[in-house]
Amino acid sequence: MQNIKTEFDSLLPPLKLDRRGFIVTTLAGGFTLAAGPVAAQTAIHTDSDGLVAGEVKIPVADGEIPAYRAAPAGKTGLPVILVVQEVFGVHEYIKDVCRRFAKAGYLAVAPELYARQGDPSRYQDTGRLMTELVAKVPDGQVLGDLDAAARWAAANGGSRARIGINGFCWGGRIVWLYAAHNPAVKAGVAWYGRLVGDTDPLHPTNPVDIAGQLKGPVLGLYGGQDAGIPLTSINTMKDALASGPAAAKASSFIVYREAGHAFHADYRPSYRREAAMDGWKHALDWFGRYLR
Repeated sequence: MQNIKTEFDSLLPPLKLDRRGFIVTTLAGGFTLAAGPVAAQTAIHTDSDGLVAGEVKIPVADGEIPAYRAAPAGKTGLPVILVVQEVFGVHEYIKDVCRRFAKAGYLAVAPELYARQGDPSRYQDTGRLMTELVAKVPDGQVLGDLDAAARWAAANGGSRARIGINGFCWGGRIVWLYAAHNPAVKAGVAWYGRLVGDTDPLHPTNPVDIAGQLKGPVLGLYGGQDAGIPLTSINTMKDALASGPAAAKASSFIVYREAGHAFHADYRPSYRREAAMDGWKHALDWFGRYLR
């Protein structure tokens, strides 16, 4: 175990704390306004019975960020799943996903990755949210904060050797990037994350560019009717993975032909129950294969 700890710690850069005021210091309650009206008849609520669940603070390079954590109560050495938010931040849907993973035996932690740039819960318009906040969040910052979340999890009941990552939409893209970034990652599940597209100085890399650098295999769950992620981009990613190392070759896609974008988001009109439930089953099977 000591060898694993040393190896894990050597993979992540040391923290240098220089505390300053972050815009977001605590997680919002409920759902983000920009996501639209909540479809109360389908929104899933997972209770916290048998879990330790709630907000925590994670030390990062320049202070601390809020995060939601859920895990089976009284357990240690748990496999860890980093849960990466949709474009709307860590709101009730993402918190519930953490509790779902915890019910399956994982320590799940979802850091608020926009904490320095702004509060997504205050936006009512998705376009403004994207241009005024999301576009200003650097990939390098996100990857560093996820490193910090992995470190925090390992020190608070989680395993140092069994780390997975799960993300939706904006977070689905991050899953691919992080699986290439952190050698400790054993597996990832990317739900409808963009694979190709324009780049800029803050977002210099697309998943297709790092397909050959994956450290752990990724399962991609995508919708065949997703206008923003055409099947051609999925085929391009498949080709890139096929010529990569073992983790790339072990990666896989499932495309739900009748589903569109955000088909797992049970609180939105985009939700497709059959695809969402089947995708969740495959996600648990994937993590069970690589993290157990």
